[in-house]
Amino acid sequence: MTAFAPDSLVLNRKLPLWYQVSQSLRASILGRRPHDPLRLPTEEQLAAHYGVSVLTMRQALKELEQEGLISRHRRRGTFIEPGARRGAPRRLLGSVDAVVAQQSGDRTTVIGHGRALVPGEVAEYFPGVDEVALYRRLRRDGESGEPVNWAENALRTEVADRLDPGDLERWPMTKVLRDVLGVKIGRITDTVEATLADPATAELLQVPLLSPILHYTGVTYDADGQVVDVARIRYRGDRFSFSVTMETD
Repeated sequence: MTAFAPDSLVLNRKLPLWYQVSQSLRASILGRRPHDPLRLPTEEQLAAHYGVSVLTMRQALKELEQEGLISRHRRRGTFIEPGARRGAPRRLLGSVDAVVAQQSGDRTTVIGHGRALVPGEVAEYFPGVDEVALYRRLRRDGESGEPVNWAENALRTEVADRLDPGDLERWPMTKVLRDVLGVKIGRITDTVEATLADPATAELLQVPLLSPILHYTGVTYDADGQVVDVARIRYRGDRFSFSVTMETD
């Protein structure tokens, strides 16, 4: 069986190799022609193609498998999912300072907080945890006062016990975690996808039900790799776009 031939890649040593490989292969998969084969080369062949280790290649493939773009079958190989298409959420990495800057500038109101059972949507990030602290915030434009997004953060309770909710009206959550509580942030993984406004979002953002919304999920890990915070933010689709600048060297 003929295998799918991914595009080549010039590696940038400033970014994680697995991330670069996964995004390059992801772009090749989403840009493939209808008659291209679904079977991928072996891990060893892909590793040689990209100039990385087999371990790095496995990590990249795991990322794509979690997105639902590929499926891996023991003794049969790895295959592109026939339904893989553009529109699957794209994961992006950046600096913590960039995240803080992105979250700043709006007038923020805490509209609710307290402990609750782990919501099903974020349960995968808190294995073995029964309860988290939830914080809900509404952000308004600093000049017009118009609501622009609302956020719900799920925090580990041992971290939330030290948090003053009033700080969330002064600074973004990422800044509070890092600069106020002293959490050593290892990395933040962002996912942005298009969705439709549910009743709660429509009411808070003052938009029609089922109108376009940008749904952002930010997962904050500490230096030990444990998830500290999962932020889910709904942005008005008529007020925001998402832009990424890629360096070539």
